[in-house]
Amino acid sequence: MGPCQGEGGHSTARKGLFVAEKAVGMSGYFAGVDIGSSMTKVVIASEGIVASLIGPTGPEHRRLAHKVMEEALRQAHLGFGDLTYVVATGYGRINVPFADRQVTEITCHAKGLHSLLPSARTVIDIGGQDSKGIKIKDGKVVAFVMNDKCAAGTGRFLEVIADALAVPLEKLGELSLSAPHPAVVSNTCTVFAEQEVIAQLAGGESVPNLIAGIHDAIAARIYGMVSKLKIEQEVAVTGGGAKNIGLVRALEARFGCPLLVPPEPLITGALGAALVGKEAYDQAVRRGETLERSTAGLREATFFS
Repeated sequence: MGPCQGEGGHSTARKGLFVAEKAVGMSGYFAGVDIGSSMTKVVIASEGIVASLIGPTGPEHRRLAHKVMEEALRQAHLGFGDLTYVVATGYGRINVPFADRQVTEITCHAKGLHSLLPSARTVIDIGGQDSKGIKIKDGKVVAFVMNDKCAAGTGRFLEVIADALAVPLEKLGELSLSAPHPAVVSNTCTVFAEQEVIAQLAGGESVPNLIAGIHDAIAARIYGMVSKLKIEQEVAVTGGGAKNIGLVRALEARFGCPLLVPPEPLITGALGAALVGKEAYDQAVRRGETLERSTAGLREATFFS
């Protein structure tokens, strides 16, 4: 059991998103673009979240970030000129030429998560190519740890295992909950873990047990990483991994407490980026200054041409 032992309960999808929408208190429209390694997210916010969009990332999508923004603007019934400020974050933030500022994803995740779940003090973000632990206070980063050198503990690791077991990625969580006895998967290297899972499958181990064992192995790795931060309650989980109920349950067992899950755990970074833009705008107004804006316009990036 982890430092939250004795709290009991299961993961909770709080209504924080809808509360936050009323509490943001914006004038004007602010956009956040979060280009992750696997998914691209856009949030447009004013007096709440006006539009949000989630789509796959790839070389073309990074180059065509403006297309994602155009779709979000269409959903919001806005033009690009209606946006007061645009902030880009994430793995591909430099590939957003129309952004007025680029901000690290750590900062944006902290601010976005705090606006949704203000009681959270420790954040676990499980992305496609990395996982992070962030300690926050009042929406600001106190400390963080990150695993970006190995696929273990990331969405990519789960994708490899899903392919090896011929199970749709979105079914992993549900299947693992039916496991009577989670298998022991000793390897944390993606390649060796895949080989171990295939060998156990050939030896007669059930698919649910293997998936549950993989979730336990990922949870152990993430817990070991986040423990370096001296975990404080409440603990929240974001990113694609937060949509896997089996992984969330394995993390709860490891941490010894229920984990908070935002209603849409993929958009916290993009929402945080929009809030960073709002904050920068407010500060400039108070100082009687004008924020410098990008002159690129809503156009295609040329980095991958």
